Amino acid sequence: QGQLVESGGGLVQAGGSLRLSCLASGRTFSSYSMGWFRLAPGNEREFVATTAWDGSKIDYADSMKGRATISTDNAKNTVYLQIDSLRPEDTAVYYCVARPISNVDPTNARMHPGDYWGLGTQVTVSS
Repeated sequence: QGQLVESGGGLVQAGGSLRLSCLASGRTFSSYSMGWFRLAPGNEREFVATTAWDGSKIDYADSMKGRATISTDNAKNTVYLQIDSLRPEDTAVYYCVARPISNVDPTNARMHPGDYWGLGTQVTVSS
């Protein structure tokens, strides 16, 4: 049974940085794209970033380009999301998602059959 566990969230001042981690376990996720999505109160769930385990197929939401870096450590089965220059509007619960590499858009924020979702980690950015 596959499992994703996020960590690294917290309270940070605007302009600061955080590195979120997602530990994948319980099964092999090599044929999955790994992504980060977020959900803020009153907003719809939105795409943040995605990557393949080999570091290819990286994409970012427009709001994250230039501020976020997604990376993987295959030896640790961990995916990271580094966010710099944090803004109050980045406040949200951040979810790690493993999605089978297929014809499903890895940036689509809807849940799809075969997805694995973590429970999320809260990021709060104060102004």
